[in-house]
Amino acid sequence: MLTASPREHGGVTSPPERLQRTIRFESEDARDRAFVSWAQPDGPVEILAEPTADGIVLWAESSGDPVAAVAAIDAVGGRLADVERFDARSTLLPDDPDVEGRAAEMFAARALGSDRIADLRLAVRAIDLTTLEGDDTAGRVRWLCSRAIRPDPLDPETEPTAAVCVHPAFVGLARHLTAETPVKVASVAGAFPSGHSRLDVRLADIAAAREAGAHEIDIVLNRAAFLIGNHQLAADEIRASAEAAGDCHLKVILEVGDLGSDAAIRSATRLAIEAGADFVKTSTGKTPRNATPAAVLAMAEVIAGHADRTGHMVGLKVAGGVRTPDEALGYLALVRATLGDEWLQPERFRFGASGLLGNLVVALHD
Repeated sequence: MLTASPREHGGVTSPPERLQRTIRFESEDARDRAFVSWAQPDGPVEILAEPTADGIVLWAESSGDPVAAVAAIDAVGGRLADVERFDARSTLLPDDPDVEGRAAEMFAARALGSDRIADLRLAVRAIDLTTLEGDDTAGRVRWLCSRAIRPDPLDPETEPTAAVCVHPAFVGLARHLTAETPVKVASVAGAFPSGHSRLDVRLADIAAAREAGAHEIDIVLNRAAFLIGNHQLAADEIRASAEAAGDCHLKVILEVGDLGSDAAIRSATRLAIEAGADFVKTSTGKTPRNATPAAVLAMAEVIAGHADRTGHMVGLKVAGGVRTPDEALGYLALVRATLGDEWLQPERFRFGASGLLGNLVVALHD
């Protein structure tokens, strides 16, 4: 909380002599690690820091611009308070400096001519057709399932999508509507999209989706644990989730936009695979930053390395922001270059999308 505020003098607001915030820590060790990492931010406002018995006080003295002073304090304080995440970054391997360039080159190698048509049809078959909104209704799920079963009304030979993906409350309905079709029912579970519930609550959510008839369960990596370096906890929770999912295929969502670096994406992919994920998935689609070619390449290369070492093939799901046929074709080209054609089947590759299907159908008739 701010302990000082602007003073009024004759209707004119003057800056306080001191604006400050106090960050409290649970241990002296955490406080000391945070204090050592403190650095003066760039900008016109000088920020000072001082350790106390149980925390760190940050302040800006005699600033002519109180708003800028508060912003400067907040920029420093947010990093110091999250010292565990700052510590964990140093344990990761270096980023691949070429990953974005390599990914862009592979992504650009989209199929042309008859191969383009074949890949567009493959993209349709690989879709987890998704509705995961707060205002979802039974009617919306009925329409979703209808489209998944017959994606192209003009061409009955266009094969169904791989799955529909819904909230747990709609699993039973989706299972009924897709009965006697090849369309699988996937359910998000485990406190999607944040994962911030007690583990027993998350496991009960997963078990309920399985019991309602889900074929596949999509959960989120405990990013809070991963980002502060508690990889053991993150892995143990995936193992427990896999047990709760039973014979359902388990997809683990990394939320690559939150992980923030190539090294973290690769590390999280390895962790999820080793903990029992059947698929690793890029994103929930509920954050501003979703799938990118560089993130997918990083994940695909870890999957390829794991397959080379063990012979075990883990699936890859690209989700969040994939809307156009060219984007879908780019990801197929990238996966083909990295993992090979044997991955380009719904059992090992998926798109998680809501708007992509209609655009693919239009492209098939262009």
